[in-house]
Amino acid sequence: MKRTTLSLIAAGAALAAVTSVAAVAAPEEGPAATGKAAQQPVERTSLLCPAPSSSELAETTYTAYTPKTEVSSDSGTAALVPAARSLAGKDDKKDDEKDDKGDKKGEEEKPFLAVKKQGAPVTAEENGSGAPALIGLAEGSLAPGWSAQQTTHFTAGAGRGLHGAACSAPDTDFWFPGASTAEDRSDYLHLTNPDDAAAVVDIELYGKDGALDSEVGEGIQVPPRSSVPVLLSTLTGKPQTNLTVHVTARSGRVAAAVQALDQKVGGDWLTPSAEPSASVVLPGIPKDATAVRLVAFAPGSADADLKVSLAGPNGSLSPAGNETLHLKSGMTTAVDLADVTRGEPGSLVLTPTGDSGDTPVVAAVRVIRGKGADQESAFIPAARPVGDRATVTGNGAKGTYLSLTAPGKAAKVRVTASAGTGGGTAATKTYSVGAGRTLAADVPLPDSLKGTYALTVETVSGGPVHASRTLTLSGAAADGISMFTVQNLTDDRGTVTVPAARPEMGVLLD
Repeated sequence: MKRTTLSLIAAGAALAAVTSVAAVAAPEEGPAATGKAAQQPVERTSLLCPAPSSSELAETTYTAYTPKTEVSSDSGTAALVPAARSLAGKDDKKDDEKDDKGDKKGEEEKPFLAVKKQGAPVTAEENGSGAPALIGLAEGSLAPGWSAQQTTHFTAGAGRGLHGAACSAPDTDFWFPGASTAEDRSDYLHLTNPDDAAAVVDIELYGKDGALDSEVGEGIQVPPRSSVPVLLSTLTGKPQTNLTVHVTARSGRVAAAVQALDQKVGGDWLTPSAEPSASVVLPGIPKDATAVRLVAFAPGSADADLKVSLAGPNGSLSPAGNETLHLKSGMTTAVDLADVTRGEPGSLVLTPTGDSGDTPVVAAVRVIRGKGADQESAFIPAARPVGDRATVTGNGAKGTYLSLTAPGKAAKVRVTASAGTGGGTAATKTYSVGAGRTLAADVPLPDSLKGTYALTVETVSGGPVHASRTLTLSGAAADGISMFTVQNLTDDRGTVTVPAARPEMGVLLD
């Protein structure tokens, strides 16, 4: 038999074999079958939590949760382990120089907090200044929607109050309008690196007159699998009451969050603003806010002119005397809005005026509750929409409030309260949110609740919804202060777009 004939027979056999495998392996439904991209559950999720406090009086509660999905819950892992602590700008010298075996990618790291199955939240506590930053990874069925939260309270010292932060995914670019290096503030930027290689980070500061000169903020080393705190006042000589902080990773990736500690009005975590956008929403200003300060920044080369609206329970209105806001490019602008909510919950909505174009901006508000020595503060950065689904953990039977805002079209959302960390049965409720309004939702409680629970918000229909959750603590546990903290709810990244793919037989022919 000729060599050409043999080659053709071999090629035909190969084609038959490949076609057979493709036919067997191809799903009956999905991207390959329909020729369209589809949303599929993620298989791997990372979360990072900053070190919660340097106070010996601090009491920190960690919670974690994966919502129930259609993905099989028979397999998967989700665990948070302690990160190493490092000094800013210095390489991490590990204690006693761990041997090679003990240094292999955390093989011997014991989980600090691990989720075992979908729909069942877990919790852990750590007191004092030794509570660690955490590095987390979820895989398999426990990855879609995996969420975690740390909540800390302490009653004395700078920043005393209730501090809450949702653990976040690593990234390379962050904006923090609302930071400060004023004399009564100590703001620490926490950088956490989840990877096995060092990250290099640059920090830029922008005040009311523009960029501040600071070579110290360039090339900050964040060692592998560690967390670095940076005191912002060490990056610039002159105190600045209102700052915008820009963090970029020139190599590697990190999670970033600012902890603001104030001598007079307590403190909280300032998490990153949503990416720069022409319109922004800052959801969930409490109805009893006694002072609200809006801090905004236009990072591009053009100025921005914005309309300022307060979306309340009965519609939107503009604050008297602050109907519009002009932002000069590269300069931080702050506006004190006093008690803008006037006894009703609301959300600030910033939109471009008719002649200003679509200049992207970032923004945050500092909210103060209480008066005199009993004041407490929290931050609400511009929020991304809830999207298909968002989850927040660490909710209690009392003192939990949910704010839902539909800045454009009306929307319908479904809210599910999970079982508790100690038991209970999940509960679900559906809400309608009017266009241009904020709804202070009556949070559903799990039946026979024991412990804390998670809230999952899903967009059912209508326009985009922005949401935040407020935790409050009062009475003896809070030393008479109305302590509170606010966290935005954004899409929990439970699914990813998978492009269509079909077997291409042509690649087998020359």
